[in-house]
Amino acid sequence: MTMQFPNSMPDLVATRRFLHENPEIGLSEFKTSDFVAQQLQDLGYEVTRGLGQTGVVATLRHGTSVRSIGIRADFDALPILEETGLDYASKAPGVMHACGHDGHTTMLLGAAKILAERRNFDGVLHLIFQPAEENFGGAKLMMDDGLFEKFPCDAVFALHNDPGIPFGTFALREGPIMAAVDECKITVNGRGGHGAEPQDTADPIVCGASIIMALQTIVSRNIHPIDPSVITVGAFHAGAASNVIPERAEMVLSIRSFSPAVRDQLESRIRMIAEGQAASYGMGVTIDYSRGYNATINHPAETDFVRDLARRFAGEDKVFDMERPTMGSEDFAYMLAERPGSYFFLGTQRTPNDPPLHHPRYDFNDDILPIGTNFWVELTEAWLAKA
Repeated sequence: MTMQFPNSMPDLVATRRFLHENPEIGLSEFKTSDFVAQQLQDLGYEVTRGLGQTGVVATLRHGTSVRSIGIRADFDALPILEETGLDYASKAPGVMHACGHDGHTTMLLGAAKILAERRNFDGVLHLIFQPAEENFGGAKLMMDDGLFEKFPCDAVFALHNDPGIPFGTFALREGPIMAAVDECKITVNGRGGHGAEPQDTADPIVCGASIIMALQTIVSRNIHPIDPSVITVGAFHAGAASNVIPERAEMVLSIRSFSPAVRDQLESRIRMIAEGQAASYGMGVTIDYSRGYNATINHPAETDFVRDLARRFAGEDKVFDMERPTMGSEDFAYMLAERPGSYFFLGTQRTPNDPPLHHPRYDFNDDILPIGTNFWVELTEAWLAKA
């Protein structure tokens, strides 16, 4: 990738669209990492590479204070075939920036430029450009490589664009804002045979269907009504012909929760129901249960800081507290578990019918670039205010 970093705010659009044309999947963002690192080096930052394989951390010190801040942007793309038809659509078949990480990276690069030029702060700034948010937990990988030991942060912040809320609106929430996510694969081990002679088989499809229906009782009958949780069976695979009963059936579940106790309870009940239902049909199951990202929990003081700043920055009518958290997940959770901080949403809605995140026709709203860029500048200068 070769491109000069824009020297004026309108040129942020060119940077974002350049990144959009050149997406890379998590832990394969080698060219993106090269591009980001080069821009930051040219701006005079101390650049460290290789954390979480392709992560980049840029440090800028000014003044005498040891107070520090970390701001994170993710830069990985998704395995989605783009259907926007835009002039700057992805050049990588089957890979697309369908979540706006190209915009997140551009806004933080834009802020990096302004902050390096103004140096209107006293302390240490760490800009964290993170890989693999979508799949491999790049935040944790960077931390495992010593992120906060090498780059101490008194607080960390991150944002995500949201095409579902009004343009320029800041949505935030103290405490849980995004869910923990787990995945479970259940394989029903039956005995196949001819569809005309089911009495000689152990039909895993019937058993699997019974398991799926029984799973629906966990949230409705086992979890306390005020504890949000979701169990979704997203896939059910078995058989290939109408007259053949297969040997096995497989289903894949997505499980969302906020409380560690509820998370444990969900796993326990899923295992118990799958095993019990299978036993009642004279079959066994294999259960592959994996814990994913933890719940994203915002800290009170840092969330108050973002809220107050956003009100001054955008106006009272552009800032609101979310009534409830979203059931989506985010690996910034790991950073917030280690350091105080806050994660919030910035509205990018064009129309109420905008394609949502992770949609093949989603396109980041470039009009938000100067707003997000300048908010990061204001936040940094406010957190590292000169005495």
